[in-house]
Amino acid sequence: MNLVNRVGWDIGGAHVKAAVINVQGELLAVYQQPCPLWKGLEYLQQAVRAILKEISEPAECHAITMTGELVDLFVDRDDGVKQIISTMQALLSGQRCYIYAGKVGFISSEHVEALHYPAIASANWLASAGYAAQKIGNGLFVDIGSTTTDILILKDGLVQAQGYSDYQRLISKELVYTGLVRTAVMAVAQTARDQGQDIGIMAEYFATMADVYRVTGELDEAHDQSETADGTEKTLIASARRLSRLLGSDFYVEELPRWKAFAENIREQQLQKILQACLCRLQAGELEKQQPLIGAGVGRFLVKELAQRLDRPYVDFTDLLPNAPIQTGLSAADCAPAVAVACLLNVPDKN
Repeated sequence: MNLVNRVGWDIGGAHVKAAVINVQGELLAVYQQPCPLWKGLEYLQQAVRAILKEISEPAECHAITMTGELVDLFVDRDDGVKQIISTMQALLSGQRCYIYAGKVGFISSEHVEALHYPAIASANWLASAGYAAQKIGNGLFVDIGSTTTDILILKDGLVQAQGYSDYQRLISKELVYTGLVRTAVMAVAQTARDQGQDIGIMAEYFATMADVYRVTGELDEAHDQSETADGTEKTLIASARRLSRLLGSDFYVEELPRWKAFAENIREQQLQKILQACLCRLQAGELEKQQPLIGAGVGRFLVKELAQRLDRPYVDFTDLLPNAPIQTGLSAADCAPAVAVACLLNVPDKN
């Protein structure tokens, strides 16, 4: 059976990501475009068209997963799934499209019915974890993205998920709503350590975690495609100034070390939140000590640090693929769900 060139799509509420897989199952390229979907479907259209212009290899079919149905553009999640599928069908007119429906598998877009919508909604985590489980067998899969963190037990080649919907996964701590870029600092911490004393943080949208990681020196600028909280530039000084507002302080350049220390404190609080969720899942999953943490997402450098703290091996999602080139500053692990659905889709050619 001959396979076809295919593109995997992850339609998020803030970004669209895509991965191109050739007939040999090798990853050729990954792409990401900003997509503030809450502002309108035209932003999804623009993002997809921009990516299609960059893809040089002709694709014969497309695998699509999503989380964008959650944005408040849509009446509810079902409405979001329906409209995203309809939009993608129009953009990819004449090409075969398959929608990822989690445990149900892939459904040809023209055969998707309303009863499938709950399985399709926000199922991208299962694609990434499922692909990792097939490749590595056992471990704790942790995907820290720009907005959220997914934490899943992998056992005997399968994903051992306690929840499925976002609501269920928030309860089970398999979904932690914190990320490396878009998360507001006030959602991570309510108090912090500054100049030797504890201080409350203003509950205002003054800064994001992108500012924190820019000040700590860990942010890859290719991963930050979102607007800043104040709409100004993305520089070290501008980020430090945004952080200073959280404490009701003015920023002075000579005080930059103060704001670096403040950023480190916020970073540690976010890391502790993710660590506690990992411990919760590890206790439930009873993984053996030598079984690794598998890191994905733009924040996977934090997963590597978590593995060290938990005294476990670390495996990068990128290393699970036979070929994972870096393009436009991105890797396979940055776009794990898009890569996963492209790899998992097993579609023969038409001959």
